Amino acid sequence: MSDRSFAAPSRRPLTAAAALAVLALLAVLGIADVQPPAPRSASAPAGEFSAARAFTHVERIGQEVHVTGSPAADRVREHIVATLTGYGLRPEVQDTVGVNAGKFGDGGMARVRNVVAVLPGSASTGQVVLMAHYDSVQVSFGANDDGAGSSTLLEVARALTTGAPPRNDVVFLFTDAEEACLCGAEAFVSRHPLGQKPSVVLNFEARGSSGPAVMFQTSVGNADLIDVYARTPHPVGTSLAVEVYRLLSNDTDFTPFLAQSRFTGLNTAYIDGSSVYHSPFDRPSTMNRASLQHHGDNALALALALGAADLPPLLRPAAGDAVYFPFAGLLVRYPAALTWPIAVLALLAVAALVFLARRRGLTSVPRSLAGLGLALVPLIAVAVAAQLLWTLLVALRPGYGELLDPARPTWFRFGVVALTAAVLLGWYALSRRRLGPVPLFTGALGLLAVLGLVFAAAIPGGSYLVALPALFGALAGIAALYVPRPWLATAVLTAGAGVAVLILAPTVALFFPALGLATGAAPGLFAALLGLAALPALEPLFRPAGADRHRLLGATPALAALVVALVCTTTGMVTDRFDATHPEPTHLMYALDRDTGTAQWVSLEQSPGAWTSRYVRDHRSLDELFPVLPAGELSTGPAEAAPLPAPTATVLSDTTTGDRRTVTFRLASQRPVRFVSFYAEPGSHRVQQATVAGRDAVPFLPDQNRFGVVFHGPPTDGIEVTLVLQGSGPLKLRLVDGSDGLDTLPGFTPRPPTVGIFGSHSSELTAVAATTTI
Repeated sequence: MSDRSFAAPSRRPLTAAAALAVLALLAVLGIADVQPPAPRSASAPAGEFSAARAFTHVERIGQEVHVTGSPAADRVREHIVATLTGYGLRPEVQDTVGVNAGKFGDGGMARVRNVVAVLPGSASTGQVVLMAHYDSVQVSFGANDDGAGSSTLLEVARALTTGAPPRNDVVFLFTDAEEACLCGAEAFVSRHPLGQKPSVVLNFEARGSSGPAVMFQTSVGNADLIDVYARTPHPVGTSLAVEVYRLLSNDTDFTPFLAQSRFTGLNTAYIDGSSVYHSPFDRPSTMNRASLQHHGDNALALALALGAADLPPLLRPAAGDAVYFPFAGLLVRYPAALTWPIAVLALLAVAALVFLARRRGLTSVPRSLAGLGLALVPLIAVAVAAQLLWTLLVALRPGYGELLDPARPTWFRFGVVALTAAVLLGWYALSRRRLGPVPLFTGALGLLAVLGLVFAAAIPGGSYLVALPALFGALAGIAALYVPRPWLATAVLTAGAGVAVLILAPTVALFFPALGLATGAAPGLFAALLGLAALPALEPLFRPAGADRHRLLGATPALAALVVALVCTTTGMVTDRFDATHPEPTHLMYALDRDTGTAQWVSLEQSPGAWTSRYVRDHRSLDELFPVLPAGELSTGPAEAAPLPAPTATVLSDTTTGDRRTVTFRLASQRPVRFVSFYAEPGSHRVQQATVAGRDAVPFLPDQNRFGVVFHGPPTDGIEVTLVLQGSGPLKLRLVDGSDGLDTLPGFTPRPPTVGIFGSHSSELTAVAATTTI
């Protein structure tokens, strides 16, 4: 074998073009593999899931804003109950109080009305719970979040009731108050008889309007459930997502179930199109029906599989988690116990490659180690460049600062990939002149192998992303040393790089919507890792090392990629202008202190845009006056006081025994509100116990050093609160309630069509506060 076949793969234009075309095709196929299927029409067979049939429920659920406790939420619930009844089921409404002490750190509670229906099994071995929430946030129509999940459950219920009953019991659970505090799910888990039974729980969500339905969260010991999920029609998921989600503070209705050992399960959501998330544009018209079809195909398949299974083994955690990822049309999976062996094997394979290449004079250990160190440069540079690009976009268009992703992000994503390619190719062109291609190639694989060990220790479910490309890249490099012709060496090296492409390209595609351009460094880093693994296939782009008289000639591929990045970003700016259908998001609230009769406009925008700046111009903290608002400095401005009454606390009983005082009062709003809350004075540790609407509360707010409860969807006559206090003296309380909508407030001017409302739990909030002593 000639040394040239590894050091300089064939430079024949046809061979080089073929290698790059193969890798590009593999990337396209890998990304296409994780896209949702085409939606089925209403004429689809009765036993199949039809997005068209499910969409009729989306249109009904997403017809109006339906925050928990509202008349609109009642109408959605009535539609769900009527539909399930029409399928021959016997739905019940669980009317109770749910508690969540940790979602927003505010002691959230709510009156909830869950809808529960059971399809009895023919010879049940256990219970499968299919879950979605039917409430929306206060400014959103909730067609996607979570009209998609609720409609999926209704269509699955229809399909299951058209055939023979399943072996196991299937429970359809439509929860209330997920957006407020996850309180519906908590109430089912803690207070419903079916919530006391061991169950496999399947939750269906949406955090956007399009994209594949990604299974992103599991219970611990997920190996057996992953085997079931892998047999669904379109399994899209990665164990990396599970690892990352476990590190985040994000919650869904799945969270209360995970806190109990009697439940196992899977959590699925589609997440692209995040600009409509929680916004007034989360309407039926924005939903991609292919995403709904993806939800439904997998939901029905899981319901059928689990409905027919011997459930007891699946009702308890398996011996360990699985490592899994999409690859060539399959969901590849293997036991997590193999993570360390594969990572070590990858490092040994790279070491063997360096040893054999050294024997042929193509590299040395110091040069390969230098290549490993140099391979860190593009990773750092790509992360910095991607974040700088987003910073530049926000500077040019401040409205982006409130978004995870622009409304039309595709061209910007191409721009990040092209920018990554420019950084990588530029680094390679400069480095190969000094070090040579083989040390760079072996060093890059060495870095991937080392990262495989680091990931195995820190995020075991993500180690495959670097360990497997390093392993197959090293094996391909070893094989290339022993093939007789340069073109064949190129083919072998391209095959090794192809494994990396099939593993990493779908990850890049999934991470763009998951983390958004606001965190573009993450998908950029994965794209850079792909590029490092594909260095042998990139080599045909360059002239022989040292042959360029001018450095610019060697940097031509990098310059071309940079031009593409500029073109894509510019095109993105042109095509993604704010307009009436994609307005600039703005955030505004109103806070009235009845004690002083003063009011403030408040915004979460740290650098308010042109419209918001009409109302706010200062920065201050409102934690003490309005504990329900986000902590820290907010953008504020003076506002005219509106004639709105404050909530009241009417003492019903007051007894003192020794050094303990027990006081019961009725907390009520004097106007229609979404929530009412109370907070003990800062620094007070006197509250020993609290019972609110018959449920124990755990509402201490450590960030503000105070005790408080927010009750969502309160009855018009208020809620009964009992506090057990240490000591017999009076206690000062801050009472705050909140309604939605600013249009009737003095001094407010409606937004123009190109200015919209940022999707958040506090947009358009009108808060009224007062202090009382009990």
